[in-house]
Amino acid sequence: MIHFVVHDEHDSVGVVVVEGVKSGQQLTGWIMDQDKEIKVRAQSEIPIGHKLAIQKLAANDTVIKYGTDIGRTVAPIKVGEHAHVHNIKTKRW
Repeated sequence: MIHFVVHDEHDSVGVVVVEGVKSGQQLTGWIMDQDKEIKVRAQSEIPIGHKLAIQKLAANDTVIKYGTDIGRTVAPIKVGEHAHVHNIKTKRW
C-alpha cells in the first residue's frame, strides 16, 4: 500500500495520500520519477493531502516538493514529521 507520494528522490517532502496516518506508523512512499519505494516511520499524525518530511530539515532550510522550492522551514523538522504551515513558510514575506 502506498501512503505518500514523492515526485523526485531529491524532494524533501512527500504528500500523504491516505486517511488516518498515526504517529509510529510505518509508511510506504512511491518516488514517481524513479519508480521506487521508500519507507518512513510517521513521527506525528498527518492528515491526507498534507506533507511528510522525508529528509531531516533544519530551521531556515529550503523545502523542495515536486522539484520546486515551496518555502523555508521555521523550525527543525524530523524525518516522518508533519510538514505544514506551522513549520514551513513562504519566502515571499
